[in-house]
Amino acid sequence: MVVQTEFLIRTHGERDMQDITDNVQQAVKESGIRHGIAHIFHLGSTAAVGLIEFEPGLRQDLPELLHRLIPPSRSYGHERTWHDGNGHSHLQATWLGQSLSVPVRDGRPYLGTWQQVFLLECDIRPRNRTVVVTVIGE
Repeated sequence: MVVQTEFLIRTHGERDMQDITDNVQQAVKESGIRHGIAHIFHLGSTAAVGLIEFEPGLRQDLPELLHRLIPPSRSYGHERTWHDGNGHSHLQATWLGQSLSVPVRDGRPYLGTWQQVFLLECDIRPRNRTVVVTVIGE
């Protein structure tokens, strides 16, 4: 069986990291699937999803690390083409990725104690983000 749902997240702009674990858990629960895989996908090219221990230090560290590795710059090809200030946003989101899959066991995402699903806003302005959860299993 395959069940697909989506939910919206309002972000506050660049570096805003939100814990979406409860949203994913709700989607899995409502699917009725007991064992399988949940695929979490963000529709867009300037935000990312992943797993992290969602605590204040890492919520600060991850965006700062991305900012050091892929800082804003007018030298990116995207900037030379569009002049919109978010070339680094596309690169950061691509680096982390817009999707992940987690096992489903006993009707819940099977995550470790210190694993939470996050959405990280890499764009320079607040956005309304759509996250699609596809649950596959029995």
